[in-house]
Formats: sequence, C-alpha cells, structure tokens
Amino acid sequence: MVLPSVIGTLSIDELHVRVQRFYAEQMRLLDTGATGEWAETFTEDGTFSVPTFAEPVRGRAAIAAGAREAARARTAAGVVHRHWMGMLTVEPGEDGTVRARSYALVIETPLGKASSVHRSTVCEDLLTPCADTWQVRERVVTRDDLPAR
Repeated sequence: MVLPSVIGTLSIDELHVRVQRFYAEQMRLLDTGATGEWAETFTEDGTFSVPTFAEPVRGRAAIAAGAREAARARTAAGVVHRHWMGMLTVEPGEDGTVRARSYALVIETPLGKASSVHRSTVCEDLLTPCADTWQVRERVVTRDDLPAR
C-alpha cells in the first residue's frame, strides 16, 4: 500500500519508521529538558490530555509551561525521567494526518538509586503533517494504574 502524503509517497512501513523517528526525537527533547523545543512538536492549538488533569492542556504555550514546571520539579527532586515508546501502530488519514498509538513507559531514576518504571501508559496521538515531519494536534494519555474515564 502506498500512501499519499505531503512528505512524499510513503509505504506503510516507511510511515511507521518515520513516526518512530519523530517520537525518538520528541522524547529526547523532553527527557533532556528542552521543553520549549519539545512543545514546538505540537501544533499551535494542540491539546495534551492526561487523566490527572480535569481538562486537557490547550495550546503550545500552555503545553510548554507545563513541561517546564514538571522539568523543574524533577530537577529539584533529583530525579531523571526517560520516556520509552513502543508497540507503535500508525493509521494514515486521507488528509495526510496519522493516528498513532503506542505504549509509553516513564522510567524514573532518583540520583544514586535504582531505576524503576514510574508510569505505564498508552499514548494516542493525532499527528498533522509539518514540512518533512509531524506535529501533535491531539495527545491523549491513559494510565494503567488509574481507572478509565
């Protein structure tokens, strides 16, 4: 199957690899504290939904502010987070968007202590084409340790 895209003509396997690369770079930005650059991987009006927030975070500026605050808190606590995303599936839309679903583990390492899985989640994104990559228009994260809403 060959898919039309603003990125060019991609097979489903090529699309899968490109989305994996997008996530690898996006999570590297987050994990290294480059929260502004990480927020740039969302559309200007993007949303970020997690079960611990009453409402989705709306807009790139608010997403960046939340990420900065979380990074500050982790630094103050002497904790490092690494995000691992796997078991990725991609579903291309006719308009060039991609629905992506993956398992996301947050691995936490307190300074001088052993690493552990901090969160086990499912991440569902709507990706919008942007130049030769994507931006997240909508991210919904569910946690395995919390009841579904």
